[in-house]
Amino acid sequence: MTHLINQVAELVEAKFKDQEGSHDWFHIERVWKTALYLQSKEGGNVDEISLAALLHDYSDHKYNGGDFDAGSREVLNLLNKLNCPFEIADRVAKIVQVVSYKGALVSDEATSIEGKIVRDADRLDAIGAIGIARAFSYGGSKERPLYDPSIAPLLHATKEEYAKSKSHTVNHFHEKLLLLKDRMETPTARQLAEERHQFMLDFLKQFNQEWGTR
Repeated sequence: MTHLINQVAELVEAKFKDQEGSHDWFHIERVWKTALYLQSKEGGNVDEISLAALLHDYSDHKYNGGDFDAGSREVLNLLNKLNCPFEIADRVAKIVQVVSYKGALVSDEATSIEGKIVRDADRLDAIGAIGIARAFSYGGSKERPLYDPSIAPLLHATKEEYAKSKSHTVNHFHEKLLLLKDRMETPTARQLAEERHQFMLDFLKQFNQEWGTR
């Protein structure tokens, strides 16, 4: 499996090396490394975790026109072409299907320990200092305002509502990032999330003071 994982890593790096900073190769590499760390503490199949971490954004709905199912389809096709055993390819594709956050009021889909680890690793990269940087990088790439005090955050009830949201970047903290700490599923991720969550709270407090809203 080492050869397959290296093949996938090379393909993913080539595909994402020129992506904007919030979802580029470095993001995927960080998620991969974090997932391996979580696996060392929590268990799970390390090969499936590596493949799913590397491929979790292979066809992200934010960049493919809003298709939430394309990622799992394309991952399955890719792994089949690379002669990955079908049982492993199928499990990896199912993990990719459930990694993405789909709204504050949308429950996370049930998944395996491998799926929980990859989802936690991806969410850890969405919070803390890196998460703040990624949020503003993504918002800038979509030409969204930094902040507009007149537009309140919304807690989206469906993945479609969430995907269509075009609010300012500070709302993204209240609509997603500040909610992730309590949605971590592994004990190790919950511990890591505490400091990152507090850092975001401190950032928003300073941001609001400087903006003059409170």
